[in-house]
Amino acid sequence: MAGKNSDVSQSSVLRLAASRTSGKERWLNAFFQSLGQSYRRLLDLITPPLCVGCRAVGVWLCSTCAAKIPLYVDAQCPRCGRPWTQNSPCTVCQEHPLQVNPVRSAFLFEEPIRSAIHALKYRGGVQIVEALAEPLALAWRTWDLHSDLLVPVPLHARREARRGYNQAQVLAHALGTQLGLPTASRALQRVRDTTSQTRLNREARHRNVADAFAVFPGLELTGVTVTLVDDVATTGATLNACATVLLEAGAAAVNAFTLARAP
Repeated sequence: MAGKNSDVSQSSVLRLAASRTSGKERWLNAFFQSLGQSYRRLLDLITPPLCVGCRAVGVWLCSTCAAKIPLYVDAQCPRCGRPWTQNSPCTVCQEHPLQVNPVRSAFLFEEPIRSAIHALKYRGGVQIVEALAEPLALAWRTWDLHSDLLVPVPLHARREARRGYNQAQVLAHALGTQLGLPTASRALQRVRDTTSQTRLNREARHRNVADAFAVFPGLELTGVTVTLVDDVATTGATLNACATVLLEAGAAAVNAFTLARAP
């Protein structure tokens, strides 16, 4: 399935999505999307974008600063990717192995990547992905990951409407373009809106996202190696919940690639 980046079964998947969304829900989603865009434009007028590295005006991350951010290629768990100095899986993976394997990340979740991701998610800073596209591809090739298909972790429809985009989808398209891999932006849907994972411990995170995702019916995944794409990997709970339903739908294997890894 490798080749020029394309959105696999996108039209059929979008039709399925539309059939499950009422007219009222579509109107509300469009309203929140417009509201979110207006809010971000107002913020840009009051506090214009500043590079998270050098504070240059007009961009969220300049090319010079992007090139200086070190890739996360340090010793890490061969399964979940958390910092780990041994060749065997870390103690967490030994006790609670994830369905998604391996999980690899381009950077550690520390400055300036931490601020870059905040701008990407909450300030409309999609330009950050353009600046990091080549380093993302370099990190992928460093880990020599195998994949047939990139699948971004979905946001709930209401949250995506408010934000105006799904940052994982932006990342997946940028990565796919660099690597020549196809993406399936709507292969997964978030069927249940969940609370923020930020303040939850590992067990609570897994409970929070249990049964929160579903594969769109009719999407053929038999024998396909899928790579989940997201912004940050922490406990792996969200990635694991997504991997579970993809494997149940026939995927041969599921790994993950994220912009950053929380230490």
